[in-house]
Amino acid sequence: MTSARRKLLQKGGLWAATVVVLFFVLAPMLWILDSSFQGENELLTRPSHLLPQQPTVGNFDYIFTGAIPRSFEVTGTLRSRISQEAREVPQALENSIIVAVAVTIANAVLGALAAYSFARLRFAGKTLAFNFLLGSRLLPAIAVAIPYYAIINAANLLDTYTGLILVDLTFTLPFTVWFLRDHFRALPEEIEEAALIDGCGRLQVLFRIVLPLAAPGLVAAGAFAFMFSYNEFLFALLLTQTIKSQTLPVILASVATNPDASLALTAASVVLAMVPPLLFALGFQRFLARGLVAALGRT
Repeated sequence: MTSARRKLLQKGGLWAATVVVLFFVLAPMLWILDSSFQGENELLTRPSHLLPQQPTVGNFDYIFTGAIPRSFEVTGTLRSRISQEAREVPQALENSIIVAVAVTIANAVLGALAAYSFARLRFAGKTLAFNFLLGSRLLPAIAVAIPYYAIINAANLLDTYTGLILVDLTFTLPFTVWFLRDHFRALPEEIEEAALIDGCGRLQVLFRIVLPLAAPGLVAAGAFAFMFSYNEFLFALLLTQTIKSQTLPVILASVATNPDASLALTAASVVLAMVPPLLFALGFQRFLARGLVAALGRT
């Protein structure tokens, strides 16, 4: 086999593997998107349609306004598969975004301060404190669920944003500190020393020099914190009781587990749940790519 033919086969195999992976990743998303624009009657027909025959936004209209889609009316009688829980999706989506954004901001501020301290400062117990911080992340969530519930309950923070934010911070902050510490240590220390000689304090060096240089890593760490808190289910279920603070995973679970759930409304709810992470990824795509590539280059 010639070298040119071998390269051609390798390239063809790579493209084939890429297509298979893309299909595996995108097919469920495209199927859900397709289903969300079909009426309930059309979605239940056999054989099913690859594309909507009568596209409708009635499912989304019901979720936001409560207007009953025409596909749910059969000879004037309302069908039972209407999924009342789907009406709580907008409020749950707002709750999830508030919690996720708050956790992300707290990780960026507290994580940057802690990571810079571990990367550049010398203090007693530094190694022990860092190892303890990382060790706390190794505990499975279910192992600390009851203690955290007791603490949040004693602090009167059940069914509040604050309780969820504090718990999510305990799981995301250790990763942020570890991730950013390595980013900070990879930066040339001479730049910071020059700034210190010119009269800058440590905080000025951090915010004016280090963070701009480590912006891709900061965004990558923030993306992890955002996605973790946006998707977190166990503590969102355990620590919330009403739609006042219940997040999207909890409401989606209640929609999906309803035996009379509408398939079309379930699909529309899932599509709405995918929008914020996609917008976040598209908005910070350049920084995310640079931050993750830099992290992989150090491993």
